[in-house]
Amino acid sequence: MNKRNYQKELDRVLGTIQDGREDGGAPPRLLLHACCAPCSSYVLEYLSAYFSITVLFYNPNIYPPQEYGKRVAEERRLIGEMPLGNTVHLVEGTYQPEDFYEAVKGLEKEPEGGARCRECFHLRLKEAARCAKAGGFDYFTTSLTISPLKNAEVLNEIGEELGREYGVAYLNSDFKKRDGYKRSIQLSEQYGLYRQNYCGCVFSMRDQSAPV
Repeated sequence: MNKRNYQKELDRVLGTIQDGREDGGAPPRLLLHACCAPCSSYVLEYLSAYFSITVLFYNPNIYPPQEYGKRVAEERRLIGEMPLGNTVHLVEGTYQPEDFYEAVKGLEKEPEGGARCRECFHLRLKEAARCAKAGGFDYFTTSLTISPLKNAEVLNEIGEELGREYGVAYLNSDFKKRDGYKRSIQLSEQYGLYRQNYCGCVFSMRDQSAPV
């Protein structure tokens, strides 16, 4: 079985959107789950040419609370300062760390990138799917696939499953492709963004993984 090329799948969707907007109609609405400002910087630059975007900052996994506050503040600042194609708004989700700890219960000793992370992805993407359904969005997706440390196949599999469950199209992606990750580093430097040195949760802090 051939491995799916998520960038090519995204290209096809964006091409269809571009063709459909030749009559000057309104852009489709995308709900983008954002994990942090550095990761979402390139994604916003890229996708705001095609979509009207609402950024959902829903990350109850982030530890400690001061770190969460720093990351959401940087996301808000980036959106306010960065020139973007179509409108971009920020919605902050509820920050209830107990939801994360309940989701990963029993997986505390799992290595970074394993079963615990999959449950964390599911928790956050499920909230994105729920919000996309409630808000009548055309698509939803996540900035998480830009990280070299995140498995795009796993994320897209979860997104597609939740898209079917909630009846909202999931926008497949592998944003690290075509130098997307490199561009996110350039944009982070340009806007002086805070770049964390661990994914976000107390377990990744423990393991001190490389920057996302």
